[in-house]
Amino acid sequence: MAGIGVCAIEDIAVSVLGTVIGHQPDKGWILIDAGWMAMSRDRGTAKQAVDQGYGLVCDIDGQPLNDLILSEANQEHGIITVRPGSTAALPEMPIGTRLRILPNHACATGAQHDSYHVVRGQSDKIEAVWPRFGGW
Repeated sequence: MAGIGVCAIEDIAVSVLGTVIGHQPDKGWILIDAGWMAMSRDRGTAKQAVDQGYGLVCDIDGQPLNDLILSEANQEHGIITVRPGSTAALPEMPIGTRLRILPNHACATGAQHDSYHVVRGQSDKIEAVWPRFGGW
């Protein structure tokens, strides 16, 4: 929705918390423990002016990080890269760094989980857990 102007990036309320689990600097990759099972397989932004891959990478407080996207995903692992065409550098992130990934399709991402962990603003303190229903 942010990509088509319906809302701003700051309005996105859903994120997936992922952790840096490895690096492949020769490939320009940061590996995290959130793949398509956490994010969904939806690549809805692929045809937009700015492709966000599987999601926009943010720090733990939800601030976007210099053109980093979750560019690839397998079942359990995600690959963070610099967005194609960007001049940004891949930052050094120690293993264990926690990141928030803003999904390109909140509904499909939410469907991958059995509950939402509610935090207020830039806090990582869980204030509530909202179960979600499943099935059609």
